[in-house]
Amino acid sequence: VVARSNEAKALGIGMGVPEFQIRRLIRAHDVQVFSSNYVLYGDMSQRVMETLGQFTPNLEVYSIDEAFLGLSGFTSRNLTEYGRIIRTTVNRWTGVPVSVGIAETKTLAKVAAHVAKRTRDVAGVFDMTACPDRDSLLAGLPVEDVWGVGPNSARLLKQHGIVTALDLRDADERWIGKRM
Repeated sequence: VVARSNEAKALGIGMGVPEFQIRRLIRAHDVQVFSSNYVLYGDMSQRVMETLGQFTPNLEVYSIDEAFLGLSGFTSRNLTEYGRIIRTTVNRWTGVPVSVGIAETKTLAKVAAHVAKRTRDVAGVFDMTACPDRDSLLAGLPVEDVWGVGPNSARLLKQHGIVTALDLRDADERWIGKRM
């Protein structure tokens, strides 16, 4: 499994799982399975990244389906509206739907993108810099879902009472630096 819909995720289909291990689940729920076309994925990724490059001179391609756009200096713009323009343009020019997360750091931008993907009323764009209740949002995010926190780090953090993204944000930086 190299890609999953939200419905497949809800069934418990994990990334990297060999098909033979979930064959019964696939049959029981009539899951549609498609072979990978990496040449097509690469071409589509390049088209999306070229489109994103139209919006900022500071584009960092992170993976085949993810990029960070530097928006410093865009202070006179409404960033949520700019995110909507980006999202609409990428979809119109490539046919690929994207989510846009806006924040001060890459880690927070990934949290914002997570919210943009899963929250209907934000329509695929979430600006964390305009979020009035950031603490509640971070308190609802398990520490293991924070970008860069792997299973071993999550286990260590939880053993020390750091169970949410908010706990991690508020943790002693020296303690974190020594142990991670």
